[in-house]
Amino acid sequence: MKLQAPKGFKDYLPEEALKRKVVTDKIKAVFSKFGFDPLETPTLEFEETLTGKYGEDEKLIYKFETPGGDKVALKYDQTVPLTRVVAQYGPRGAQLLPIPFKRYQIQSAYRGENTQKGRYREFTQCDADIVGINSALVDAEVLAVAYEIYKELGLKVVIKVNDRSLISDIEPKYLAALDKLNKIGNGGVMDELVAKGYGDHKDSSDLIEKVKNLQPSESLLEIMNIYKRMGYPAESLEFDPLLIRGLDYYTGLIIETKLESNPVSSSLGGGGRYDKMIGSFTGTDLPAVGYSVGLDRTIEAMEEAGIIVAPKTQTQVLVTIFSKELADKSLEVASRLRSKNINCEIYLDSEAKLDKQLKYADTKGIPYAVVIGPDDVEKNTVVLKKLVDRTQESYSLADLVQLLIGFPPTRE
Repeated sequence: MKLQAPKGFKDYLPEEALKRKVVTDKIKAVFSKFGFDPLETPTLEFEETLTGKYGEDEKLIYKFETPGGDKVALKYDQTVPLTRVVAQYGPRGAQLLPIPFKRYQIQSAYRGENTQKGRYREFTQCDADIVGINSALVDAEVLAVAYEIYKELGLKVVIKVNDRSLISDIEPKYLAALDKLNKIGNGGVMDELVAKGYGDHKDSSDLIEKVKNLQPSESLLEIMNIYKRMGYPAESLEFDPLLIRGLDYYTGLIIETKLESNPVSSSLGGGGRYDKMIGSFTGTDLPAVGYSVGLDRTIEAMEEAGIIVAPKTQTQVLVTIFSKELADKSLEVASRLRSKNINCEIYLDSEAKLDKQLKYADTKGIPYAVVIGPDDVEKNTVVLKKLVDRTQESYSLADLVQLLIGFPPTRE
């Protein structure tokens, strides 16, 4: 037995998981502020649901057959499952969804790719999409959501945009090569284009220059103008004709977000408009646009910037047990604190020495500990130890509750 997770899959111990919770809670708050509601879809989809949607990246889908003979796959992203849901429950299906349909989705996706920093085979995507309306206002709102998320997280970013219709005359296999320009340079892209059948190196060089010299479409200019009229800084948007995004399903606006301090770094998130995908399920196109936050890369960027603040634990108070004889009093105190929604735990070994209990609280990062000794029982008081500064003070139980409700302790 290997005592480790498979390559590309990761355990998140409590301290790291709490960081992720802090970040996802902020992302959810932004989604909710813009009127998006949550959606959850299964980890598995039928293989035919996912295939034919991702171009060259389709090889990264995890596919297998169930014991019952169903051909299924782990979901590659949240977008294709969303389109299946809209096809099933939307205007062409059970008619259970309002149109426009605005949903957010924070779940894992799976890709069998080479792992690298900030890139795993199981990863969390935080998506927000709007289905049912094709307008510049809708696209501008998606850009606004992206900007608001990184502002809330404390990251200065540049949102790069392009219009996929500008390059719709180029075959997807060649677009996949152009999408690697920042990674492998002109020479590498030319070699790949030639290998895929795009003439010789001169033809490939001409194609690269043609794409580099593209200008924003009228529709993209309108989207960018509305975004600015919403009050967002013009410098936070940047037209990038070399922004391709490798997925085949994009039809219009495409988006990718980079750190302002490192515009050639890996993207923190991306998205765009995909007006044809729902029609591949229903036979009738329904417009859609969305944005996805790459949670792992975003958290790494926040850690590198030193701006992620999360508690080591959600427990505010450890209620110690002074002795077996006084255990009932400790249980009473813990029950009273919990009844007031104060996060607390009681030490579960009634025979452990007090020093061991306090060391446990200190190791876990719990800011306060409550001690109830024989004298405290007699006086009907408790001792509150502040483990941050090693001070302590006696309180009545009622005053203790008021203190913790009015001044919730925090400990970084």
